[in-house]
Amino acid sequence: MKPHIIALDVDGTIVDYDDMMTDRVRSTIQAAEAAGHHVVIATGRSAGGALEVANRLGQRDGYLIASNGSVIVRITPEAERGWEVNHVETFDPAPMLTRMREHLPMALFMVEDPELMRWASGEFPVGELASNEQLNLVSFDELMDKEATRIVMRELNGSNEEFLDAVERIGLHGVTYSVGWSNWLDIAPEGVSKASGVEYVCQQLGVARSETVCAGDGMNDMEMMQWVAHGIAMGQAKDELKAQADVVTGTVQEDGLATALEEYFGLDS
Repeated sequence: MKPHIIALDVDGTIVDYDDMMTDRVRSTIQAAEAAGHHVVIATGRSAGGALEVANRLGQRDGYLIASNGSVIVRITPEAERGWEVNHVETFDPAPMLTRMREHLPMALFMVEDPELMRWASGEFPVGELASNEQLNLVSFDELMDKEATRIVMRELNGSNEEFLDAVERIGLHGVTYSVGWSNWLDIAPEGVSKASGVEYVCQQLGVARSETVCAGDGMNDMEMMQWVAHGIAMGQAKDELKAQADVVTGTVQEDGLATALEEYFGLDS
């Protein structure tokens, strides 16, 4: 088998919702790399959160797709920190921030800038953001002046149905967006997604689209699932995502990722 790119979502795929990674999942991913494949973390997490997972997997070389495709990081021992930012996509957050606050005035907002600094209108709940990156608290007006790779909106009040209704009323045009499991909205520049990130990494590594695999469980995995040659949906994913997948595996609690990779690549974990 030719070397493949294996693009893997993090939360709900590599790790469970308590951020736990099983030994079986870790050893299966490492076996895929030992077989010559390129394992690429593809996550909505910021670069710091993605790098933390890469460290747990023992990755020392390769690419990471962070912030839903807005930030591409290259892990390399040649870099001073062991990694370097390889590619960044940005946009003006002001128009979207204005519209979001009109509909959800009590929501929390965060902007990630091209230097990977995170700026927020208030403290996010413990555990929802990578702990190895600083969160700078500023006024909403200061957020409006930033250049953004990503906007996050988090509503702590109200039901998920109310949140989805508000998102619909905002009218998200000219951006790429995804709604998380909680009342969480991620916004990236138009045309940017995990799929565009995988395509970029393919170009850098000289890997054909026909040699691409992905696994994920969230709606921010939809474009990636549609783009790759072989898509794996986790067992707990929504039906809309499962419909786009080539395979539906077990849940994250059942080590579904390990099962699917072992079967597709003939791996021994």
